[in-house]
Amino acid sequence: MALEDYKEIVAMAASFMTIAQFFAGMFICKDIVKKGSTENVSGVPFIGGTAMGVLMFQYSIILKDPAMTRVNVVGFSLNLCYLLCYYIYSENKREVQKQVFHATAFVAALIAYVFWENPDLVEVRYGIIITTLLMLLISSPLLSLGDIIRTKSTETLPFPLILSGFIVTFLWLLYGVIIKNPFIQFQNVVAFALFAVQLSLFAIYPSRPKEKEKKRE
Repeated sequence: MALEDYKEIVAMAASFMTIAQFFAGMFICKDIVKKGSTENVSGVPFIGGTAMGVLMFQYSIILKDPAMTRVNVVGFSLNLCYLLCYYIYSENKREVQKQVFHATAFVAALIAYVFWENPDLVEVRYGIIITTLLMLLISSPLLSLGDIIRTKSTETLPFPLILSGFIVTFLWLLYGVIIKNPFIQFQNVVAFALFAVQLSLFAIYPSRPKEKEKKRE
């Protein structure tokens, strides 16, 4: 059978895994509640995920895609819950408030741009902006690469989000190949590579610093 014969199966699998990926944040929140703090946990994935949920929802409106709209409503709602959990247990709430304010202002500016831009051009231009922001969000954990190498620990990396993202982007990349869509292929091959790099760090370094492991023993 040709690869095209699996188009619907791959599309369904990609959609299912995308929704399942939204629940990965629950594992991180579970650890936060268990520890009683957000120590060594960045709020960027939750703030960025909530912001991207709004922006992707707007993109689905532009594309007039009901399925995409439903997926992003779910994504936004769950990320908002994760963000609230992070905020409640955060030791530096003022910093979280500052980051949320900046993200909100940025999202509002982009939504305003959508209504200002030429309707014939907004789909492509807004799509490029969304893709760029998504790449930045995916690569954000790599900002702590220096600390990871110094401490020889991947404790600060959100493993559930990275693993689920790795699987999801592979499925969408495969789907892009099947439908021969260069835009989807490029978007997901870059995202897949970024997730692969982050996953490789877990194979090199443990999830906890050696000092902490010794203390626990």
